[in-house]
Amino acid sequence: MATDEGIPQAEFFPSLSLSLSLSLSLIVSVVSSRVCFKQTMGQALGCVQVDQSTVAIKEHFGRFAEVLEPGCHCLPWCLGYQVAGELSLRVQQLDVRCETKTKDNVFVNVVASIQYRAVADNASDAFYKLSNTKGQIQAYVFDVIRASVPKMELDSAFEQKNDIAKAVEEELEKAMSAYGYEIVQTLIVDIEPDINVKRAMNEINAAARMRVAANEKAEAEKILQIKRAEGEAESKYLSGLGIARQRQAIVDGLRDSVLAFSENVPGTTAKDIMDMVLVTQYFDTMKEIGASSKSSAVFIPHGPGAVRDVAAQIREGLLQAGSVQH
Repeated sequence: MATDEGIPQAEFFPSLSLSLSLSLSLIVSVVSSRVCFKQTMGQALGCVQVDQSTVAIKEHFGRFAEVLEPGCHCLPWCLGYQVAGELSLRVQQLDVRCETKTKDNVFVNVVASIQYRAVADNASDAFYKLSNTKGQIQAYVFDVIRASVPKMELDSAFEQKNDIAKAVEEELEKAMSAYGYEIVQTLIVDIEPDINVKRAMNEINAAARMRVAANEKAEAEKILQIKRAEGEAESKYLSGLGIARQRQAIVDGLRDSVLAFSENVPGTTAKDIMDMVLVTQYFDTMKEIGASSKSSAVFIPHGPGAVRDVAAQIREGLLQAGSVQH
């Protein structure tokens, strides 16, 4: 496959990439040269430019003269004036990771973020008094954290992160103000225990939650059993009421039958009527046993003598019950 000019595509694109790279390098070199040229020309003409949020340190024959604010300033180099350097007034951030031990002998990594900036009114102190600002701040952070965290247990260290941050900020503010720096904010962004400690803490929390879940489940089962027992008791109570009413209805029916039979058939006694009722009930019972598909084999004495025996047993039971009541 070829382009319109007949150049193979495999050779065309690498050449284009090389050309773009050379062009970008040339542009960067030209811009850098122009900046250097402007700075050189500004110094040669005795003028200097200070950018916004930046101050410059002006010296006269190597001695501090004044702090130059943002803007254009006349700086006659022939009279011994020069710019010793520039100082940014922007807020800067330093992340410090400190390893220490808690009161319960757990090693943790405490990560602190320090936000600081140079004070414009004390720019000369910030420029001349400190050669390594970040190293100085880091040393103070180490000192405060390693003095505070060993007094706390691991759980307390997590709960009192703000107290640790406040102690670090107070110590830094007191120390760095003498060097022309202001501590804007101090944050304890993380406390990282060892991975094995993390796993143990998670297992403890999981066990505690499982214990709570087991208690709740047992309580729910207890409530279910209580409600089930109450339901069974209520069911048995109602069943007993139904049986009592059924028996009362049977007794009332038998009494009415005996009275009606005695009135309609002269010469019959109550004993004859009860024997006849018992025989009728006996045959009804036999019929129900034979008609039920789920009934088991039942062996009972059958015959007129058996009916007489059953009637005698029932009668004796009723008489005994009546004598006990009297």
